Amino acid sequence: MGMQDNITTKLIAAFTPESLHVEDESHLHGGHAGHRPGGETHFRLYIVARAFRGKTRLERHRMINAALAKELKGRIHALAIHAAAPGETV
Repeated sequence: MGMQDNITTKLIAAFTPESLHVEDESHLHGGHAGHRPGGETHFRLYIVARAFRGKTRLERHRMINAALAKELKGRIHALAIHAAAPGETV
């Protein structure tokens, strides 16, 4: 399983999102810090989940970072997060 699938699986398990889209943007970062051959280093995610209702942006990011702690300590160099509760725009 690739990193993108791993991220998706973990976020579904942690948050049961109404919508989730994970993009591997590693190809946009060639030659930049953290880039490695083979990619899977830079990701952007869009997630809408009830778990984020009433949470600040920082709290939402911390929740996602906790769910992906192992990945963030390993291969992932950058993770751009767009998190919303149902009814909010991502």
